[in-house]
Amino acid sequence: QVQLVESGGRLVQAGGSLRLSCAASTRLYNIYTMGWFRQVPGKEREFVAAIKWSSGNTNYADSVKGRFTISRDGAKNTVYLQMNSLKPEDTAVYYCAVRTEYGLGTTRSDYGYWGQGTQVTVSS
Repeated sequence: QVQLVESGGRLVQAGGSLRLSCAASTRLYNIYTMGWFRQVPGKEREFVAAIKWSSGNTNYADSVKGRFTISRDGAKNTVYLQMNSLKPEDTAVYYCAVRTEYGLGTTRSDYGYWGQGTQVTVSS
């Protein structure tokens, strides 16, 4: 059973920074992509960023481009999301996810494994 465990979410002031981490409990030999999504109550889970595990190629939502950076550590089976210049509208539960098929993936259905989420709250 694969488990993804996110950490790093907390309350932060607007303009501040946070780094989220997501560790896989077991080695996933067939990881193609790891991604970050976020969700606020009453809204769809939305794509934030994705990274191709082998090459490090990345993809970002327009709303976070230039402010967020996704990276990975293969030895630790961990993906990170560095979030800078945070805005109140970044407030959400952030989820990491694993995709095991070709493609970076930008929709919820593209990913087969999910973490439990970590709350990020940005105060104005």
